[in-house]
Amino acid sequence: MLKLMTAGESHGVGYIVILEGLPSGLPLSAEVVNRELVRRQRGFGSGARMKIERDRAEIVGGVMEGLTTGAPLGIWIANRNHEQWKGKEIPPMTVPRPGHADLTAALKYGYNDLRPALERASARETVARVAAGAVCRHLLAQFGIRIGGYVRSIGKVTARTENTPLEERASIAEGNDLRCPDPEALEAMRTEVKDAMQARDTVGGVIEAFAVGLPVGVGSHAHWEKRLDARIAAAMLSIPSAKGVEIGEAFANSRRRGTQAHDPILINEDGSLTRPTNRAGGIEGGISNGEPILVRVALKPIATTLSPQQSADLLTGKPTKTQYERSDFCHVPRAVPVVEAMLAFVLADALLDALGEGTMDALLARFAQMPRPHLRAARVDGFAHKFWG
Repeated sequence: MLKLMTAGESHGVGYIVILEGLPSGLPLSAEVVNRELVRRQRGFGSGARMKIERDRAEIVGGVMEGLTTGAPLGIWIANRNHEQWKGKEIPPMTVPRPGHADLTAALKYGYNDLRPALERASARETVARVAAGAVCRHLLAQFGIRIGGYVRSIGKVTARTENTPLEERASIAEGNDLRCPDPEALEAMRTEVKDAMQARDTVGGVIEAFAVGLPVGVGSHAHWEKRLDARIAAAMLSIPSAKGVEIGEAFANSRRRGTQAHDPILINEDGSLTRPTNRAGGIEGGISNGEPILVRVALKPIATTLSPQQSADLLTGKPTKTQYERSDFCHVPRAVPVVEAMLAFVLADALLDALGEGTMDALLARFAQMPRPHLRAARVDGFAHKFWG
């Protein structure tokens, strides 16, 4: 139902966002988007670029008198850094960075300068995705579906979250510049980032994101391309530096026996169904089961490092070392809104697929008829949680 297209380069004039497939009648203002753009710019370990940009969205199509029209939504975000590059003669880049798109894109598209690859592959493009995700998140909120995220680990340091409810984790995480929900792990993560900075290196980590309130029946078991977990995984792996995705307790489950890996189905006295665990991460057979959606994304360290790496000069054909291009030392805290945005896009798309086309009033009426568990207490990832009925 939803289609997203972005256009723009890291040091170009700005980014264009086209989001097609939204229903008509959704209240929408630029401030909805700007709140998420501000979140994307916050995070310990950020590079100098975030001191330059002040990202603001301008809605240029698809909204009239504060409501979506059903036509494609157009958003414009300017790059302030463009003014510093405009008119300057930039020497060609001929030394590719290991782990970046420099070499592969140049070979695929026949570039004689690596900068076109750098400009489009840059994580700066995620500003456009966060803008689109903000709209999708706002749409989901109309149905009572809430999305959040936090940093689960940076380098060797992992947060302990078992006894903290999901939404409380996200709330705590927003209160610090590492987006860590565990006060005890917070300073250890900070030390991990500082150590990488002092070593003129970079460090990666894992982000956990969730959605609560999604009813049963979103996604499909019948069509491979409509499986909800597959769609989420594909979206997450499209994020720059993302190299791994886990739904629920996927990797831990791979080490368990079947009787310990799956979520038992229990019957309450009133006849309603309940589950004591959520190891499946809210998805069974490619379909949402009413439990919270849980996804973890592993982000490798950024390929741009102050310490030179071994490479080759494509112009001379001789071995050489990489040259530094401005970047973050640790992008993990800033990537939380990006992961949330991609989750919001996939869930909004899948929900609209289930509800069909129409106005917001029509979709809300259909949503009310979707199957969902009764309101009841359950255990999710070791903490108390309520199903949304």
